[in-house]
Amino acid sequence: MKEFITSAKTKVCGLIGDPVEHSMSPVMHNAAFRELGLDYLYVPFRVKKEEIGKAIDGMRALNLRGLNITIPHKVAVIPLLDELDPLAEKIGAVNTIVNNDGVLRGYNTDASGLLQSMWTNGIEPRDKNIVIIGAGGASRAVTFILADKKARLVILNRIQELDWAKELANRITQTFRQKIEALELTRENLAKVLNKADILLNATNAGMSPNTEETPVDADLLRPELVVYDIVYNPSKTRLLREAEMINAKTIGGLDMLTWQGALAFQMWTGRKAPVELMKREAAKLLEQSF
Repeated sequence: MKEFITSAKTKVCGLIGDPVEHSMSPVMHNAAFRELGLDYLYVPFRVKKEEIGKAIDGMRALNLRGLNITIPHKVAVIPLLDELDPLAEKIGAVNTIVNNDGVLRGYNTDASGLLQSMWTNGIEPRDKNIVIIGAGGASRAVTFILADKKARLVILNRIQELDWAKELANRITQTFRQKIEALELTRENLAKVLNKADILLNATNAGMSPNTEETPVDADLLRPELVVYDIVYNPSKTRLLREAEMINAKTIGGLDMLTWQGALAFQMWTGRKAPVELMKREAAKLLEQSF
């Protein structure tokens, strides 16, 4: 890794959210900057919900080159920006801001990162039958990008938040003029939809550390022909992925999406191709240290 010394010319990027202490973005981005010899620095900033306006004012005043946005600011930041990428506007959430000479433009690289990770793994979602579990913030980004690629979607969610799934399905239907089904997450419904699915995507935190023995889908409902994608990245291999691998189903872990959303932001800020494999390795090393 190349030696780095900050100066008045150093371009600063960062992350705002609450919390940010466990983010892997600083490790990924700073490693990538050093690898390419770029005079950039990435810093995490803890910003409380009520301080988001001041934080964006600070971005302008300090001329920060770019920011990643995480919980709880992905929606609240939108009216504070000058421009929105069309996909981010459809999704209604922003996770990346680029500062072009004082003009702040918002993007959603969570969505495009999911798509890029699928392509990198040889998966084309267009015209595929895709079952999505979960209807929270992560699900919103992935469902919109998959609907935009003409995938046929079914969203399943727990009965307590079934209204979220129905609202999300309605919004996608209105945006893309394609009917999206929203169902309660039950074994019976899973069995019915997975029988004809090409891709299963878990967009919940089921199986996330420390609850690593949780899984949103019983193993006997999985099929070898199914592609199983779990956006959980801690642990890097969830119970869902382990059980899918046992029947020789193709699997993709959440570390791929995490890396690609960061890599796409990196490319927007720097104009350089991101060292994706390096960023993934650095994130994986940090994950290993956390256990």
